[in-house]
Amino acid sequence: MRKNKLTLSYLAKNIFVVVGLVLIWRGIWYALDSLDYLLFSGSHLWTALGGIIIGLLILYLPDKDLKEIEKL
Repeated sequence: MRKNKLTLSYLAKNIFVVVGLVLIWRGIWYALDSLDYLLFSGSHLWTALGGIIIGLLILYLPDKDLKEIEKL
């Protein structure tokens, strides 16, 4: 017998979680764009490279590997 039934409340809860995550991501995106404009006059090259490096470090440091990327 299945314990997890697909219900309206289950779907609503998950949709709210997804919307919340998207709104957080949107806020971070705009904040970083503003920072990019203030520090580098809108040149996205340096902040893009910095973002890639910081992102890889965030994925690498906890486990000392990049296996999280394999899940994509």
